[in-house]
Amino acid sequence: MTYCLAINLDEGLVLTSDSRTNAGIDQVSVYSKMTRCETHADRSLVLMSAGNLATTQFVIEQLNRDIREGQPHNLNTLSYMSDTADYVGEILSSRIRRYSDNEASGFAPEATLLLAGQIQGGPPQAFMIYPQGNHITTSRETPYLQIGESKYGKPVLDRFIRPETSLLDAATCSLISMDSTMQSNVSVGPPIEVLIYKKDSYDLSYHQRFEAEHPYLVELRRAWGQRLREAFAEMPRFGQQQ
Repeated sequence: MTYCLAINLDEGLVLTSDSRTNAGIDQVSVYSKMTRCETHADRSLVLMSAGNLATTQFVIEQLNRDIREGQPHNLNTLSYMSDTADYVGEILSSRIRRYSDNEASGFAPEATLLLAGQIQGGPPQAFMIYPQGNHITTSRETPYLQIGESKYGKPVLDRFIRPETSLLDAATCSLISMDSTMQSNVSVGPPIEVLIYKKDSYDLSYHQRFEAEHPYLVELRRAWGQRLREAFAEMPRFGQQQ
């Protein structure tokens, strides 16, 4: 399992992903779920994935191959983020259909993707691309998208993330969301990647990777847990109501 998160704000984008691909008593595998696409300078695109690793690796390789071969439709030729999401969705769904037709019963080729970024002339956007190839985007009411093991990290996002939230505050909130998920599900785990994209910068270099015992992650986990315990201690006691 995995957990990936894209937050679309007035100031730009915050993208967060874990790196665990398999969890069990005798094996834990690690693979980055966040790909910064190599594109022209007038655009910045990031892809995050949850689901079958073979499927997502194929999609990424096909995207790169289409650029190398100068295909009419590739990440550099499309003018809108929505068209780019359609294009990525077509590659994803066609590969899943091919796997489903050729593989033995029981094989699960499904994958879900998050595409986020900006193409010059348009705003920063984020899309969730389903295995069928269709997609949804964020809204003012729900300025974030999640894929993978999303339920544990959702409450903190609903309480604190607004379009006007700053990029740094959103990054902090995304790590709390990730930590809450890791606390409740062993199939989500470090290293944790966070990318902050400032609107109209076309710069994907503000990227950090946090190992399990990174001092900031340890302190964030400790401080958040302490604040929750303090808040709980101040709640009206059950049985004392009038």
